[in-house]
Amino acid sequence: MPDPLDERSRALEAAFFPSHASDYRDAIRLREQELAAVSALREASGITEEPTLRRLAALGIRAETLAALTMIPIVEVAWADSRMDVKERDAVLVGAESVGIEPGSPSHGLLRIWTEDRPAPDLLAAWRDFITALGRELEPDERARLGEKLVGRARAVAEAAGDILGGGPISPEEAKVLAGLSDAFGG
Repeated sequence: MPDPLDERSRALEAAFFPSHASDYRDAIRLREQELAAVSALREASGITEEPTLRRLAALGIRAETLAALTMIPIVEVAWADSRMDVKERDAVLVGAESVGIEPGSPSHGLLRIWTEDRPAPDLLAAWRDFITALGRELEPDERARLGEKLVGRARAVAEAAGDILGGGPISPEEAKVLAGLSDAFGG
């Protein structure tokens, strides 16, 4: 059964946008979709730089993809020594919260799962492949900013976890993983 409000909405749009103005209507719809995509990307990733988010949205990056993109560096650093006890897992989660990954968010939930069960090794390979492909689409400064944000967040989580656990600065194993993640961005 047709929705009377939907019918009236379409009639209003048709009256407002004459047939020769359909390009304007399409532009407004695209702008709305872009704003929604940027908002979803911001929520999924914690990235706040509007130009970076708009560029990623324009490339068709979905929130789910970006959530994985931002979480994988954190997970790799967390598992740098090939083990994770309960205290370390909790410290990683608190560290993630300190850099804006809110409890209850999809990113936090995914991180919690990955701190309990180490992801398959091919996850990092898929991440690197994606970063390489994405890097070809981004300008060098955009790629550098994204790398700084993602690897910087992983470093911040490692440092926060070290402080919570009383271990101080990041470990040599974590430093090695961070260097490898940074290399994926070309530097």
